[in-house]
Amino acid sequence: MKKKCKTDQESKRCIICLSSFLITVIIWTLWGNTALEVNEIAISSDSIPPAFSNFRIAQVSDLHNAEFGKDNEILLQKLAESRPDIIVITGDLVDSSHTDLDVATGFVENATAVAPVYYVTGNHEAYITQYDVLKERLETAGAIVLENEGVLLEREGEQISLLGLSDPDFTIRGDWFGEVPAMAAAKIKGMQMQGIYTILLSHRPELFETYVSCGIDLVLSGHAHGGQFRLPFVGGLIAPNQGFFPKYDAGVYEEGNTNMVVSRGIGNSIIPIRFNNRPEIVLVILEKRQTENILENMVLTETAPRLSQFNFDAVSMRNVKLTIF
Repeated sequence: MKKKCKTDQESKRCIICLSSFLITVIIWTLWGNTALEVNEIAISSDSIPPAFSNFRIAQVSDLHNAEFGKDNEILLQKLAESRPDIIVITGDLVDSSHTDLDVATGFVENATAVAPVYYVTGNHEAYITQYDVLKERLETAGAIVLENEGVLLEREGEQISLLGLSDPDFTIRGDWFGEVPAMAAAKIKGMQMQGIYTILLSHRPELFETYVSCGIDLVLSGHAHGGQFRLPFVGGLIAPNQGFFPKYDAGVYEEGNTNMVVSRGIGNSIIPIRFNNRPEIVLVILEKRQTENILENMVLTETAPRLSQFNFDAVSMRNVKLTIF
């Protein structure tokens, strides 16, 4: 009888422990899907012009029509607190399964009050029939839409190049014959300018080898959603176009002179939840690599670029000079 009571008590303790663990995991997962964070990444290079040292780029990726607060006020507040010189949106602003153009363009319109906004498409924009309407509304809202084209950003007489690659699904759906890398390389080379620090906005991190072969200095990408479920000591579990245990799921990747930043993104799509994978804004800060006797005693300022097409209010605190090519 005593043995039976002891067994019952042990069973109850096991059930309580298991229930407590499951409740903790559920709470952690729910919190982790809404606890938006800002992660700073410093990128240094000899090729960055001194005037662009401390240039701040806020990257928003894979929003998928998600909303953080009313009218995305939480997301916008975190962007404003990051004091970016420019904001870049690297695809999947909308979700093809529940497209809401009002939410997407409303966010962009408010974001342009923080800093100039540059946008490239993702695969979900390629899936919707309303893309032309979306593009028109984004431009009306003040965003610069880059479709296989580039712009020159000027600051204190020095320049960097910002390129935007449209998602391959606009041209080739599925890539059954492996044509996408060559197609992407051709489009990138058609935009490139030699002898200038070049940043590429492209939704697809799996094309990293193509970016390296093209000699791109910095790529800002997304698409992988951080591998959706992040496992300790392993990383992401699954990502589109990469499958299980993706090679490029989050963070910084470097090969030769090319760096690629992969954002974990903000929203969800086919898989509606994340695990151990908080949504993020990436704040990239460019740094001119200090070389002996070259930058000695140089005073770097925080004067921002000038964007001639638009007039921003006092909140943006930025002026940009822009050349489209």
